[in-house]
Amino acid sequence: MIEKGNYLFVYGTLLDESNEFAIYLKQNCSYFDKGKLKGRLYDLGEYPGAIADENYPGYIYGCIFELKDTSEALKYLDDYEGFGEGQRQPNLFIREMRDVETDSGRMGCWVYLYNLSVEDFRVIESGDYIG
Repeated sequence: MIEKGNYLFVYGTLLDESNEFAIYLKQNCSYFDKGKLKGRLYDLGEYPGAIADENYPGYIYGCIFELKDTSEALKYLDDYEGFGEGQRQPNLFIREMRDVETDSGRMGCWVYLYNLSVEDFRVIESGDYIG
């Protein structure tokens, strides 16, 4: 499958430099810019989960990476995020193309969004998991 779009918006454990998948990103992608996505960020325990919502007043803050080999990188990261037909159903996360805001304007980026109920989880009010 050929993927369109070679930018990925990252907001959680993929920004943790001790995470092997974050190391993969650093080696196979280039940092592009800071970004923010309209929605809510939840503390799911060991990692955060983002719910995109254009009508929510807050943002999810993160970084945008330019993927060098988009298809290969997304395949690798899909496995980490529990996304795809070969993963537990329903998928833990789904990957969608979303508009992410930067200081230069909006741009389309892939983002992994949480796909299960957030009923019992706390909202991270700042929208910033790392900071």
